[in-house]
Amino acid sequence: MMSWLVVLLWAALLLLGVPVLVLALQVWAAWPRRADGLPMRMPDVPAGSAPRIAVLVPAHDEAVVIGQTVRKLRDALTPQDVLCVVADNCSDDTACIAREAGAHVIERFDAQHRGKGYALDHGARYLATLAQAPDALLIVDADCTVATAGGLHGLARLALAQGRPVQALYLMHAPASAGLKLRVAAFAWRVKNWVRPLGALAMAWPCQLMGTGMAFPWAMAQQMPLASGELVEDMQLGIALALAGTPPLFCPQVLVSSEFPEAAPAMQSQRRRWEHGHLGMIARHVPRLLGQAIARRDRRLLALALDLAVPPLALLVLLLVVGNALALLAVFLGGGVALLTLALACLALLAASILAAWWGWGRAVVSARDLLVVPWYVLSKLPLYLGYWFKRQKEWVRTQRK
Repeated sequence: MMSWLVVLLWAALLLLGVPVLVLALQVWAAWPRRADGLPMRMPDVPAGSAPRIAVLVPAHDEAVVIGQTVRKLRDALTPQDVLCVVADNCSDDTACIAREAGAHVIERFDAQHRGKGYALDHGARYLATLAQAPDALLIVDADCTVATAGGLHGLARLALAQGRPVQALYLMHAPASAGLKLRVAAFAWRVKNWVRPLGALAMAWPCQLMGTGMAFPWAMAQQMPLASGELVEDMQLGIALALAGTPPLFCPQVLVSSEFPEAAPAMQSQRRRWEHGHLGMIARHVPRLLGQAIARRDRRLLALALDLAVPPLALLVLLLVVGNALALLAVFLGGGVALLTLALACLALLAASILAAWWGWGRAVVSARDLLVVPWYVLSKLPLYLGYWFKRQKEWVRTQRK
């Protein structure tokens, strides 16, 4: 019995070693660009007339933020561009406020099909009826600000030049009065949405779609499978496009930003939706992507599968801590020290990667003193991950802004 347990533990640790190694490679590859800062210079794209773009903003009960978002987007667009807000199953004044701010608004009411994916599909089908089709489609969330001057058209130009989806750098910031949990969450967000995609870009890997700050050539947008109630519809869309031969490209020069909600219930709901959705994507799509990558001999699909296989940082830390505890127990039971050596090596590599990411990109949001209490933050996430097995979130739920 002991030998079988040791074999299983070896297999588990080797499996955990894969995302640890992927994370380390991405941090290492991104390291030379750690001093670039923001904003960065836009990438070179072929010169030509400005593309006509359509900006699609899905909005469900976003009266608190939609006016400001629309005004900022409107100021960044030209008269030939289209700004369309999809007021989706709204029970507040979202539609009215968006119209007054200068957006074209379409309203959708369908209680049976709820979620951002359905709103995007409705908006894209409406844009297809316009007399003059856009050259590119951009998607921006209702609570987001495009902080880079010329960023919208820059994303569109790059998408058209590459014939691929393009993903801007999307960061969420902790409010000035935020406590430790929100600051650590902001750092973890930087690792996931900035450091890792930046490293992937340096290695010529594709990136995951992040839900906002996304640009697509219009011909591609018309064929995209948008209608979905998936918790992380952005990840699913990126996978579908990669399987179709057009994996997303990261554009760190364009910054799109928003703030975490300060209310604890809203933050908890948001994190549950994101992380349960991410874990579901890993379970369903990593094996599929690996199989397709091998069958097609496609290194970009392989890279996307490896990137997707990296779970949320807190969960990866928890799993490795448990792995080390079990390896130590195996040593006491006569299982040898090689297993413990592997477990400690994985944990050390993960710790070094996180510290390197913090030094390069995280010191502005998390202090050195804050790092000392990060283990408590990691432990606080345990109920969220246990909930994936016992009380998994399966339906899309809007995050409260207030």
